[in-house]
Amino acid sequence: MMQSAPRARRQPAWHMLASEFSEATLNEKGSGEYDPSFVITKLGAKVNRVIVAGLLERLEVRETSNGSTLYQGQMRDPSGLHYFSVGDYASESMRELTLSLVEKTETGEPVLLLMTAKARWYQTDEGAVYTSLRPEEACEIDAKTYALWLTRASEGTLQRMKIHNDSLSAEPTAEGLKASGVPEHMVEGLLLSRNHYGEFDTESYTLNVMQALDIAEGRMEAASQPAPPPQTRLDEDGSAADSDEDDVKDTLVAIIGQLDQGDGVDFETVLTNAGARGIDRQLAEAKLDELSNEGTLHEPRFGWFRIVA
Repeated sequence: MMQSAPRARRQPAWHMLASEFSEATLNEKGSGEYDPSFVITKLGAKVNRVIVAGLLERLEVRETSNGSTLYQGQMRDPSGLHYFSVGDYASESMRELTLSLVEKTETGEPVLLLMTAKARWYQTDEGAVYTSLRPEEACEIDAKTYALWLTRASEGTLQRMKIHNDSLSAEPTAEGLKASGVPEHMVEGLLLSRNHYGEFDTESYTLNVMQALDIAEGRMEAASQPAPPPQTRLDEDGSAADSDEDDVKDTLVAIIGQLDQGDGVDFETVLTNAGARGIDRQLAEAKLDELSNEGTLHEPRFGWFRIVA
């Protein structure tokens, strides 16, 4: 009797913010034909599949060298960007959705997207590793559904942060981690993460979670449309109007006030939020310097900003 081919066990999907996934540089591929591949994050998640959501910022089509069609896109959540691609291998429903999304991005129509996707990575000749996603299924969502996803992803991040931090005092073996209370599904990933990444600061993940929860709870406006091109009103002599630049300063102060959890807000987070509001990056950098020089802001440590009380 012919023996049926083994089927790969379907891996669970992680609700994950973009920052944790995109910062991963470790991967694992099984030796067997049907063994799944994984991306291992700094917090110890062994990721084969994810559930992600965010604002669709870009979706473009290109022809590959073998003549097939590939759609490449990027999707933003409060912590950063997910990159994904949809090819001829995708399901018919996924390809049909992708075509409709291309039309919407071309007209500038804002799209909030939720997708279940396989984790992928690419390693350059120099050894750099970049993560990406291969969507299995996706759908457009409303702000309420997005808020629910943000809450779920934030809860998952906080749980992994706690498990990671608690594991640091344990013996770096499977037995040691289990004895310290690390859940079974996190043991292998944490061991791999510790060996590859070493020590790292989780503070940026805390900021990402706080920002995501602010949006989910309505305390901060979510990006619901693509960032408009920076517009600066000009005076008759061609110089930027002072009132516009004052508005930029007010916006930067508001961003820092909303995101500061007591330790300040890092430079890149401020600029990312400013960019989502249509503020030019160079202008935002210049105004941060001005706010610091005039005493409105101070840096408790380099690259972190707080409002002077």
